[in-house]
Amino acid sequence: MGICYIFGAVPTQCSFDRKNDDIVIAADGGYRQPGCAKPDFVVGDFDSLGYVPEREGVVRHPVHKDDTDTMLAVKLGLEKGYDRFIICGGLGGRLDHTEANIQALAYLRAHHAKGCLAGDQECAALLFNDFISFSGGFSGTVSVFAYGAQASGVTLKGLEYPLENATLTCDFPLGVSNAFTGVPAEISVLNGRLLVIWTGGLEKTDFL
Repeated sequence: MGICYIFGAVPTQCSFDRKNDDIVIAADGGYRQPGCAKPDFVVGDFDSLGYVPEREGVVRHPVHKDDTDTMLAVKLGLEKGYDRFIICGGLGGRLDHTEANIQALAYLRAHHAKGCLAGDQECAALLFNDFISFSGGFSGTVSVFAYGAQASGVTLKGLEYPLENATLTCDFPLGVSNAFTGVPAEISVLNGRLLVIWTGGLEKTDFL
């Protein structure tokens, strides 16, 4: 199965090389995004977009609902059988929307799927008893945070500040503002969830 690309309303220049088995879903205002050409589905209450597109694949929901438009798109992608997601424009904009998108990553992990948030300057992934590796050549910062009470067995390799079998907690930001060193790097957690945020793109990672 391919990748489910979801475009949110935060302006982004995210683009990708679409494969035959990929699917593209526009979440409400994401329909305006320049990289969201010919989406398979457009979902939401359309308060951000301001109108309901007249085309096939439109799934309209009421304004008063529990799910965000992005979460509606996530659930649709899961229903279609996808287990790898990239949420384009998932970072930036309103802080509460960014946190909601991070919770969407947690929802994906709880449903045996993986996802990343892709912004113009940085990306994010949520590890759950898992790892992410970066090929050499990365520069910039990378931060890791316990997403929950604590994350144990945290190991950071190939970064400026390494860690070995450490425990991170939600009340002390030990993992903030680490840095790539140009060599291959790996971040792993044995028990718990770890939010990883880095500058750069997704093309040199193997998380998905």
